[in-house]
Amino acid sequence: MKKLLFQFDTDTHPSAFDTVVAYDGGADHVIGYGNITPDNVGGLVDGTIFTRAPKDKKNTAIFIGGSNIEAGQRLLIAVQKHFFPGFQVSVMLDSNGSNTTAAAAVAKLGSSASLAGKKAVVLAGTGPVGQRAAAMMALEGAHVSITSRHIFNAEKACFAMKERFGVDLTPIEAADYDSRAAAIQDANVVLATGAAGVQLLKPEHWQNNPNLQLLADANATPPVGIGGTDVLDRGEQRHGKIVWGAIGFGALKLALHRACITKLFESNKQVFDAEIIFALAKAMA
Repeated sequence: MKKLLFQFDTDTHPSAFDTVVAYDGGADHVIGYGNITPDNVGGLVDGTIFTRAPKDKKNTAIFIGGSNIEAGQRLLIAVQKHFFPGFQVSVMLDSNGSNTTAAAAVAKLGSSASLAGKKAVVLAGTGPVGQRAAAMMALEGAHVSITSRHIFNAEKACFAMKERFGVDLTPIEAADYDSRAAAIQDANVVLATGAAGVQLLKPEHWQNNPNLQLLADANATPPVGIGGTDVLDRGEQRHGKIVWGAIGFGALKLALHRACITKLFESNKQVFDAEIIFALAKAMA
């Protein structure tokens, strides 16, 4: 019985990255579909749940991807609405790495020091990874702020995470180096989740900050988001702070992503969203 993973992507083209990791995670075949919405997913879901006997349904699973976490979340809900007792398959949500990348980053930060009670700032945190990482740190007991160039976007991200996870996040408008440096002045933890190749902080903005203890940068494309750090940093000590680079915690991200794919095929009733993926990341970290 072949292990089939149906890749439902909210973007035009299914992610090549997610396809490769799916095969590495143990799928025998990956069938990708693009431009999937709650309105057109029904027939595809029916095809996954009606074709195999109950004992064999664990060999079919669904992966939801794409660049938009809000669209992915709506699609996850729509997919589950088509399930009913005896007719369902396991499903995983990881739009733009929102769950696996965020979980890996926060798990590595948490393995370096407890996050409970810490003041944390997610720089440029309105994207899928930033939002979910902020929520995960808040669930660990941190007091978390999200920065954006525009306060409206920061407020929108904070509201979305309150609605989804019940956590209270603080929005901060920080459009330039000086405002971002001011935003982290009292922070103990900083996670940069900005666009690839965009520097958010210069070395002088953090190196002499006595409050900072932990830093992580999700940007692997030069220049890195936090100047003076390295993509290969794996809990390195730099200026008295513990630093994780994108490739440094990226090894856990890939291992986590593969592990989730593997586990999808263990039964047909699993839903891999942020909470379960983060719990697995902490165990693996």
